[in-house]
Amino acid sequence: MADYSELEAKLPKDSIDLHIGKQVKARRFFLGISQEKLGNYLGVTFQQIQKYEKGTNRISAGTLFNIANILNIDVNYFYKGYQQVPSLSEESKPVYNSDQSKSKETSELLRSFYKITDVTIRKKVLALIKSIAFASKK
Repeated sequence: MADYSELEAKLPKDSIDLHIGKQVKARRFFLGISQEKLGNYLGVTFQQIQKYEKGTNRISAGTLFNIANILNIDVNYFYKGYQQVPSLSEESKPVYNSDQSKSKETSELLRSFYKITDVTIRKKVLALIKSIAFASKK
């Protein structure tokens, strides 16, 4: 039987490691934290952060926990969107493009949105965006 490292090496590049890496990068970018700064907090080089973000190197559970704390999010954030929800029909599945969700435009929109301190105004802005999105589907 092959040992664990041999099995691990056979994992596809687009596995959970790549997904988690993309999530780390998106959150880091959203917060405006450089790879070097995140690496310093973790005690690793920025090259190691690059490898994590590209899915080249697997992030250990402990390191992922530390990254979540540094980036001020729950560990579950890293898994969000990885598995499709099988209970939804194809027609009702939301259109989700991971490239769009991690774009500079999306990050800017989110940063600006959360700068709105009045919760009532934020809810109204969200309702406006939803109504525009709904109207554009027609």
